[in-house]
Amino acid sequence: MKEDRSIAPVLELKALKKSFGDNEVLRGFNLELHEGEILVVMGKSGSGKSVMIKCLVGLMQADGGVIRIKGHNITELGQTELDILRTEIGFLFQGSALYDSMTVRENLEFPLRRHKEKLNITESNEELVLEALENVGLADAIDLMPAELSGGMQRRVALARALILKPNIILYDEPTTGLDPITSKEIINLMRTIQKKYKTSALIITHDVDCARVISDRIILLVDGVNYIEGTYQELVRSEDPKVKAFFKT
Repeated sequence: MKEDRSIAPVLELKALKKSFGDNEVLRGFNLELHEGEILVVMGKSGSGKSVMIKCLVGLMQADGGVIRIKGHNITELGQTELDILRTEIGFLFQGSALYDSMTVRENLEFPLRRHKEKLNITESNEELVLEALENVGLADAIDLMPAELSGGMQRRVALARALILKPNIILYDEPTTGLDPITSKEIINLMRTIQKKYKTSALIITHDVDCARVISDRIILLVDGVNYIEGTYQELVRSEDPKVKAFFKT
């Protein structure tokens, strides 16, 4: 896909910094996600990928830099404006992060209880939950508990929850981690289907090279807290740079 770079990105990070004591995890990381694009950020374990995405959604406070969502600098927004803006972002957590004490239905209703009224959503909770589960092929699991589901099914339910408010942007944190190769491919194909159906923009954090190969429009390689290189999968896999070759070797 070729994105139109003349249009402002839907998500932008500029010179993002985050340290833990003397450990500089992010040292000025930059990113632009464009409308309808699937952007993959890759890096070794501990490279700062998950820290970056947690800063982006407010689970961590960055030490410096700018975060813009749909043109809005989030540090300049009031709490009400920020809460509304965050509803435009769906987040698939690493490990799914379902509430063990809630049924599938209750897990999906949770964001609706928090945000539905302020978004003027007219459909009933039942309609929205069923639609989201049908999108991931799990309508029959609506009254099951997370413990009754396989790892792949839990990941599908978590994706349904991320979709429940029909966000414009979806963030995926290691979506295939802990899954067997067949289930991983199923999740990747589902992510592609969702992106096409809803025309979302997707930011995927992963160290799964096969996932990046199949799904990405563009890849950023995060090394030592900064953008080391970016391009398409084919461009990066042909690189003669030793660090890039080491990462993409098969």
